[in-house]
Amino acid sequence: MKTLTVLELSKLYNINRQTIYNNIKKGILSKNSDNKIDLAEAIRVFGEPAKKNDVKESVKLDSSNSTEILLLRQQIDMLKNQLDDAKERESFYQNQIETMQRLLEAPKADITTFTDPKSESTMPIDSKLEATQTDKYDGLTTTSEIKNKRIAVPEPVEETPKKRGFLSRFFLPNG
Repeated sequence: MKTLTVLELSKLYNINRQTIYNNIKKGILSKNSDNKIDLAEAIRVFGEPAKKNDVKESVKLDSSNSTEILLLRQQIDMLKNQLDDAKERESFYQNQIETMQRLLEAPKADITTFTDPKSESTMPIDSKLEATQTDKYDGLTTTSEIKNKRIAVPEPVEETPKKRGFLSRFFLPNG
């Protein structure tokens, strides 16, 4: 059979050690040669022990599970807060985008886009004139006024004489 020390027996039956020592002195309870008490002797004196050890172990399991559950709930709460913050930021930025779009002017249909100079050189001259006339359209004049507008032709400029060096001014004839 199993033998127990006084301390183990007091924990098993949840009684004071002094009570166990008093029962030994009175002869109600006996010890063996190695100062341990036989479990059958303890059952004869104190009865069947309550299964508190099993209860304590299950409580320990429950407490570890409950701490895990508590940690998981805290993490869930933290993640919910982060999600709420992210939603608030998203709505704030969406409002900022809408405000900026309202402040920007809508693009006008008359504005021409940038054209590549290479592709412009391949266009016929007549279409270049039409393109420059439409580019210069400012919305204040009518299209008939643009057609009647005269293009100024530059006046011919006299040729400037070729530059001469210092010595050629003296030794060469005027030319």
